[in-house]
Amino acid sequence: MNFDWTEEQRALGERLCDLGEKLGEAVEERERSQSLQPGDWQRCAEAGVLGLPVPKEYGGLGLSPLACAYAMEGLGLGCRDNGLMLALGAHLWAVELPLREFGTAEQKRRYLPALSDGRLVGAHAITEADAGSDALALTARAHRDGDGYVLSGTKRFVTNAPIADVFIVYATVDPALGFTGVTAFLVERGQEGLTVETRFEKTGLRTAPWGEVTLQECRVPADRRLGAEKQGSRILARAMAWERSLILAPMLGTMRRQIDACVGHARSRVQFGRIIGRNDAVSHRIVDMRVRLEEARLLTYRAAWDLQEGTTSVFPEAAQLRTSEAAVQTFLDAMQVYGGLGYTTDTDVERNLRDALGTRISSGTSDMQRRVIAEKMGITARARRTAPARAAGGEGGGDAR
Repeated sequence: MNFDWTEEQRALGERLCDLGEKLGEAVEERERSQSLQPGDWQRCAEAGVLGLPVPKEYGGLGLSPLACAYAMEGLGLGCRDNGLMLALGAHLWAVELPLREFGTAEQKRRYLPALSDGRLVGAHAITEADAGSDALALTARAHRDGDGYVLSGTKRFVTNAPIADVFIVYATVDPALGFTGVTAFLVERGQEGLTVETRFEKTGLRTAPWGEVTLQECRVPADRRLGAEKQGSRILARAMAWERSLILAPMLGTMRRQIDACVGHARSRVQFGRIIGRNDAVSHRIVDMRVRLEEARLLTYRAAWDLQEGTTSVFPEAAQLRTSEAAVQTFLDAMQVYGGLGYTTDTDVERNLRDALGTRISSGTSDMQRRVIAEKMGITARARRTAPARAAGGEGGGDAR
């Protein structure tokens, strides 16, 4: 593994950090309206953010997963709007990436350039009322009807739904088939039978718009099926590998910015006649914050490395798990460093903490990440029955091996 950055990659990271500082204006006010800052999406498109993983022939930058992670960390370092970062991640990793890897040539030409330059916003509709962590137990149906499919079902907690132009919707062609019947479809806004409703208010990440998507006899042409019929579970698995690896890369930058602020506060705040940074209780807490950041960063970079090497590993889930939990603890510690001031809205601490809580749920809860890791490690696999070894000198003679 090589985490040395080229001059071009460093320049992009610095440029996106500078861009981030210009984004998220009046984020505190927009939290109340649960809305993105008008124009921020297009600014990101113009800077190339929306095209990071998209091949150059479709208008993107064609960057490797590792370069994407570094670039998004830089953007998060500069930008105070964590909701915008999540919305961008949902668009990049759960919509553009599946299109890039499973779309037909015509689908790529139709959607990827517009998703990269900001003309289209993407959303990923998988979660249902009774299919959350068990995402592939979904009940949304897709039945073939002539030259197309008719989709019916309701999806909730869909990031970007209120502003999305194209949805990747997962539905089953036969509930009796379980996860093997799941199929993915590209459904455009304005399609007859598709409605979007904003009905949830969130604790944090409030500037990442959420919505509920309802499909009522929604007819989708066969050429809008993404991948083959019954290939939805494979598409979802690939999308989740990218999302779990990279969607929290901006949070690395947010944690770094928070730690830098805590260092500055610890060096300037005087209590009992000396700066509070000279108290071990404060300085050691900040040290722990830094160590957690480095752990999360290394796991994220390793997950990205495995993606570009085509290796299946535990690192996407490990990166999601460690980064989300490190973020929550980091902002809890920051609140202790700042004391009462950290509990007010005069600093970013309380908002960062609320936002971080949501990262332990998105792309699968922390418990689900542990479950997937356990499965990949083989811990939960059913033991295979083997014939008992013969005792030495027993029937048949010879050594027991």
